[in-house]
Amino acid sequence: MKVQRVLISVSDKTGIKELAKDLVKNDIEIISTGGTAALLKKHGVPIVEISSVTDFPEMLDGRVKTLHPRIHAGILAQRSKKEHMDTLKSFNIQTIDMVVCNLYPFEQTIKKKNVSLNDVIENIDIGGPTLIRASAKNYKDVIIITNKDQYPIIQSNLKEKKEMTLSQREKFALEAFSHTAQYDAIISTYLRGRWTNELLSTDTTIALRKKQDMRYGENPHLKAGFYEQLPPTDEPCITNATQLQGKALSYNNILDSNDAIETIKEFTDPTCVIIKHATPCGIASAKNLLDAWKNAYSTDTYSPFGGIVSFNRSVGKEVAEELSSLFLEVIIAPSFSKDALNIFSKKKNLRILKLEGIDSTINTSGMVFRSVIGGVLFQDRDIEMTPQKNWKIVSKKKPTKQQLKSMDFAVRCVKHVKSNSVVFVKETETVGIGGGQTARVDATWIATHKGKENIKKSILASDAFFPFRDAVDIAAEAGVEAIIQPGGSIRDEEVIQAADEHGIAMVFTGQRYFRH
Repeated sequence: MKVQRVLISVSDKTGIKELAKDLVKNDIEIISTGGTAALLKKHGVPIVEISSVTDFPEMLDGRVKTLHPRIHAGILAQRSKKEHMDTLKSFNIQTIDMVVCNLYPFEQTIKKKNVSLNDVIENIDIGGPTLIRASAKNYKDVIIITNKDQYPIIQSNLKEKKEMTLSQREKFALEAFSHTAQYDAIISTYLRGRWTNELLSTDTTIALRKKQDMRYGENPHLKAGFYEQLPPTDEPCITNATQLQGKALSYNNILDSNDAIETIKEFTDPTCVIIKHATPCGIASAKNLLDAWKNAYSTDTYSPFGGIVSFNRSVGKEVAEELSSLFLEVIIAPSFSKDALNIFSKKKNLRILKLEGIDSTINTSGMVFRSVIGGVLFQDRDIEMTPQKNWKIVSKKKPTKQQLKSMDFAVRCVKHVKSNSVVFVKETETVGIGGGQTARVDATWIATHKGKENIKKSILASDAFFPFRDAVDIAAEAGVEAIIQPGGSIRDEEVIQAADEHGIAMVFTGQRYFRH
């Protein structure tokens, strides 16, 4: 079907005058509104004001422009139905064969600092989504254009005197429905956050925009993509990190980098976190970044091969030289010195991520979600920790001030290790990590096996209670001096008795940190 009449109403006017001029060259009439009409007239494009079609002026400060039967009947009439066309004729309504429309910049508006609610509300488009949905519904007869990236397709067809195929119309209609669905989802998400404290509403939407196509997913035979949640967060995270060099991030790189970033946020002193397969294999805080790296790496010197490293301070020459001797996938820091970047540049595949603010940002509240087949799980972000004043010393032996400090560090580490998990710590560095086991005693054994002699005189943190005393016995045999755990087992007394028998100080936090 030949396009004879087009309605253009756009907020983002990029490329619109070029498209309009090409339409006019092909004897296509243009109906336009408000600012779009003014722009096109300014550039010498003949247009028909929408008010002359509707016989009504734009009103209510522009809130009502296109909401009129003469517009929507012209869009929604099915050309193959005689009764539809007879109705149009009886009311002297002309068909509209193409609609070019994008929406008020709601997403850009809410990014403004201290934006007023009035500005937010006035940037909720009403006529635009109605135009888009009406056109998409009648896709067989109306072409709906919602994205400036679609303009070249139309311009190419005009130049070659080609009509759009049905499959192209279907594709554009699908993009249109996705466009309005995402727009409404962003509005709903924003206003729910602004108007209510409701986190688990009966009905909810998740707005996403593709950020990156991936070569493959978790394994090479799987397709994958990386999507950013909307509205975008301004919290430093993997989604808004800037890649300075290296290959594109893989699916697994993104998961591991996310864990490295979220773990490093736990600490304020110069800290290094090493992640391998979504779990830490070394964490340390120190007076300087070089010592933090050396101490984290010494926890487990073979697991970091192909791992992810994050820092909460700028990476300089000395640290870069240390890192360059290993095979690593990703290095993350708030900034990098010129010397460091020069050293890293010799490893072209090494991914370097700059993440400003990671050195000073504490996790913000909110919800996280994970998919299961046929559904999604929502929960709070796990950022709250039981304050030390609420800890309960349950053993006969009391922990020292240094042990209490190390316990705080250890709990911040163990909460990021896959369950069942235990972490052995000296001062503010890990000396043994065991995680991802089906039995806590196995996690303890693995950590002591990896830590070997370094475990002596360490403290142990567990992500959940000890169901039996066996793990305490293994830890005692390895030389542990203090244990911090949530408590809450029916065998707590048995476990406390084991600590007392071995002369170990034991503290209950009352808070579990399962990580599945």
